[in-house]
Amino acid sequence: MVDIATRVYNHKWKIDPIVRSLIDTDFYKLLMCQSIFRNRPDTRVTFSLINRSTHVPLAELVDEGELREQLDHIRSLSLSPGESTWLRGNMFYGKRQMFRPDFMEWFENLRLPPYHLERRGDQYHLTFEGTWAEVTLWEIPALAVLMELRSRAVLNRMDRFELQVLYARAMTKLWEKVERLRGIEGLNIADFGTRRRHSFLWQDWCVQALREGLGAAFVGTSNCKIAKDREMEAIGTNAHELPMIYAALAGSDAELARAPYDVLSDWHEEHDGNLRVILPDTYGTKEFLDKAPDWLASWTGIRVDSGDPVKGAELAIEWWKSRGEDPRKKLVIFSDGLEVDNIIALHRRFAHRVRPSFGWGTLLTNDFRSLVPDDALAPFSLVCKAVSADGHPTVKLSDNPEKAMGPQDEIARYKRVFGIGEQERIPVTV
Repeated sequence: MVDIATRVYNHKWKIDPIVRSLIDTDFYKLLMCQSIFRNRPDTRVTFSLINRSTHVPLAELVDEGELREQLDHIRSLSLSPGESTWLRGNMFYGKRQMFRPDFMEWFENLRLPPYHLERRGDQYHLTFEGTWAEVTLWEIPALAVLMELRSRAVLNRMDRFELQVLYARAMTKLWEKVERLRGIEGLNIADFGTRRRHSFLWQDWCVQALREGLGAAFVGTSNCKIAKDREMEAIGTNAHELPMIYAALAGSDAELARAPYDVLSDWHEEHDGNLRVILPDTYGTKEFLDKAPDWLASWTGIRVDSGDPVKGAELAIEWWKSRGEDPRKKLVIFSDGLEVDNIIALHRRFAHRVRPSFGWGTLLTNDFRSLVPDDALAPFSLVCKAVSADGHPTVKLSDNPEKAMGPQDEIARYKRVFGIGEQERIPVTV
C-alpha cells in the first residue's frame, strides 16, 4: 500500500504526473470515442473548461506554468504495448474484442491535439479544438489535472505530520462510509470518480478500500488504468456529449427532435447487453421517454444523472410498464451527487422494483470536506464540455436547470422543440 502522505510531501510532478497514461480516463470515453470514430469521424468540435463554482479562483490557486507542464505531459503520452494488448484482448461486459482493429490502430498512433490556455481574471480559459474523436479524450485528463493541482496548492502549505494526519482522517472518513454500506443485500456500486478526484493515488486507494470492504458489492471502476492494474471490471456506457453534438449538427427542428434517438440507434448497432443503457436527461427525462421509440424499451436499463433521482427512477418504471416491460428486470444506475445516505435510501426504495446500481463519483474520490481550515479541499463543480460542433453551439438542458448550458436563444429553442416546461432547481455541489 502506497504511503500517500509521504509521497505527497516528497513528490515532484515528473515522478508523480497527474495523468499517467492515455487510459487514465473513464471507460465510457473509450466506448464513445470508438462510436465517434465510426459514425462522425470528420466532425470538428470545441471543448471548454467551465468552473461552475466561481468562488474557487483557480487561476490564483494554480500556477500557470505547472498547469502547462501537466498539459504538455499529457500530449506526450501514447498507448503502451501492454495497454494496447489489454484493450484488444481483454473481456469487457462479457465480450472480447470490444474495440475494433481499425479503431485500435488509430488509437495506438494518437497524440492528443494542442490546447489553448489563457488567464481571465481569477479563472483559466482552457479550450481544445479539432476532430471530435481526438478532442473528446481531453475532457477527463483536463479535469483531473485542474482538480489535483488545486489539491496540491493546498497540500503544499502543509508539513509532514499535518499530511499524515490529514490522510489518516480522510481514510477513516471513507472507511466509515464503507462500514455503513457493508451487508446491504443486493448492493451494486462502482467507482465513477476519475474526473473530480483528489488525486490519482487517492482514487486508487479508494478503489482498493471499496474492493476489500464491500467485496462482491463493489462491481468495478470507471478508470481504465486502475481497472487494468488492479485486474477488475472497467465500468461505463455513454454520456451527454453524444446527444449534445448530434443535436448541434441537426439542420432543422425536426432533425433536432430526432437527434437523441439517432444517437441511440447508432449505439444499438454497436453494443448489446449491459452497454445498452439509456441516458435520457440531456433534454428532459420525461420528454425523452414520452417520445421514445418502442425498441428502446427493450434496452437493459437507464442512468439517472440529474434532477430528483426518485422522480427519475419512477418515471422510468412507469415508462417500462407502459411499454409492456417488467421493471424488475431493468437496470437503473444512479450517478448524480451520490453520498452514503442517498445510496442507502435509493437502494431501500427501489431494490425490489428494479435492479439498482450506483456510480459513486466525487464524494467517493474527493471527500476532504471539513478536514482542513476554511474547507480549502472541499470538492467543487468543474466540467469540461463540448461547446460547439462544426461551428454550431451545443446545448444541454438536463433535468436540473442549474446544469443547463448553451447560448440563451438556443436554450429557448431547445426547450420549445423538446417541450420543456418548468423545472425544479437543485443546488449543484459537484
